[in-house]
Amino acid sequence: MHGDKGEERPARSGVSVADARLAPVAFWFLRHGETDWNARSLSQGNVDIPLNDRGVAQARAAAALLKGRGIASIVHSPLGRARDTAAIVAEALGLAMEPDEDLREAAFGVNEGQPMGAWFAAWVEGRFTPEGGEPFAALRRRAVGAVNRALARPPAVLVVGHGALWRAIRGALGLEVNVRTPNAVPLLVEPPTDGGAAWRLTPLAGAAPPA
Repeated sequence: MHGDKGEERPARSGVSVADARLAPVAFWFLRHGETDWNARSLSQGNVDIPLNDRGVAQARAAAALLKGRGIASIVHSPLGRARDTAAIVAEALGLAMEPDEDLREAAFGVNEGQPMGAWFAAWVEGRFTPEGGEPFAALRRRAVGAVNRALARPPAVLVVGHGALWRAIRGALGLEVNVRTPNAVPLLVEPPTDGGAAWRLTPLAGAAPPA
């Protein structure tokens, strides 16, 4: 079951960041497990760096925590570190999984493989885009479109993605944007209640094994 809706495809032009709205449906989000580049604080972007041993252990720990949570659908980034994290969870839960190209990490162009630094905050704020990279506003539009397509599937839905992608989603949730999310810590994401604006995040403690 795909549940794709043409009108939910991410806009490529003429749509402001403010127009990117998430459907008010609770879901789970999981950033992929650790890679060697994560451990070295290097920008990965679309470079397909695999999980390291710690990342595999993190994914297994997350899978154990996600059992019995009512997850029925898993949608993931096609990049290997997210795909392999999703596969570990899918096997543990006895579920199929499906990729969505628009859940892939932002492209950082010439900054891929470079240390994270002040340039990243400037990119998140929309003041800078690396040569060959993707503007943050464009990332937010496609991320919201991908999550909305995922939410058309049977609930509860687990979305497996990336750190910068999650920052873009945080913006659409009405939360502070430039906050680092640890690798492989499951987050329950719930829509506002009582007329509030910001969504609620509940992390599952104990997911990541100690360093």
